[in-house]
Amino acid sequence: MRKAEKQAPGPPLRLQGLSKVYGPNPQQALDLLRRGTPRNEIHANTGHTVALHDVSLNLPGGQVSVVMGLSGSGKSTLLRHINRLVEPTTGQVWCGDTDVSALNAAGLQQLRRHRMAMVFQRYALFPHRTVLHNVAYAAGVRGAPAVDAHRVARHWLERVGLAGQDNSWPATLSGGMQQRVGLARALASDAPVLLMDEAFSALDPLLRVEMQTLLLELQRDLCKTVVFITHDLQEALRLGDQVVILYDGSVVQQGDPARIVLEPANEHVRRFVRDVDRGRALKCGALAVPGPAVEGPTLSDQTSLQDAVHALRVAGAVQANVSSDSGPLRGVVTLDQLLACWAV
Repeated sequence: MRKAEKQAPGPPLRLQGLSKVYGPNPQQALDLLRRGTPRNEIHANTGHTVALHDVSLNLPGGQVSVVMGLSGSGKSTLLRHINRLVEPTTGQVWCGDTDVSALNAAGLQQLRRHRMAMVFQRYALFPHRTVLHNVAYAAGVRGAPAVDAHRVARHWLERVGLAGQDNSWPATLSGGMQQRVGLARALASDAPVLLMDEAFSALDPLLRVEMQTLLLELQRDLCKTVVFITHDLQEALRLGDQVVILYDGSVVQQGDPARIVLEPANEHVRRFVRDVDRGRALKCGALAVPGPAVEGPTLSDQTSLQDAVHALRVAGAVQANVSSDSGPLRGVVTLDQLLACWAV
């Protein structure tokens, strides 16, 4: 995969007081929620479905924010509020300095064409278009001439490992290849915000890990603002710079992966993280203690606890320096510290 220059980070996203109620009188349901009535009682007594309630989030620009929760927790509904495929009952969504909630039809069309792209769980490819024309569609709707759209499409097909598949039909591709086409199409839009709705959940485990790796590799260069929906905690911990956990339409915790695992906010989150493989899920960068360089190996801040322990034992060392991909020292970790965190 050809490396590209690092791009400027995408814009931050802000969700403020976001609620979504399905039914003829949503205000009635919101009033009941404020009085403490559970969602299931509201549905049983009024027929209203509360999908989201008073969600406020700050999602950093240029990072991957993973939103996870059980089925029915509201995560896909939340994602569709960001590009207004779903209209909020109350609340606002901001993309950088743009109030998405206030855009008229023309402004919303421009936002979707130029600033936000989406990757779906079930690929959503056009069956009557070749791979090249599926990917070129994203640049075409932005007004690019066909020759330029095809050039952009071929570039992104190469980046996602599908060079030479231009004239293939979607139905002839494997699920993993189809999802790569969907990702290439989103990237061809050149949108700084990428919305991914359980994009890898339909793939088998090996392909899923492969696609996660591809996304992380691309993101190192692209620095897009990615909102990724999943119900898989291991996937959330691997991909997310930030992890948001929803329960019954409300946010119960937001933080970096290490904080989610090591400091669960309540019993619901504690149950989520109870069986997680900490050695694989946590990175030593989360444990690095700031300080001067020490005698010992230097590890990437993305090195898992498991790999860090192995590296220290091979080197016969009891401590290691931790650096970011760009080089600066993040701090120091010790073997005892890694083992203690892994064993908790």
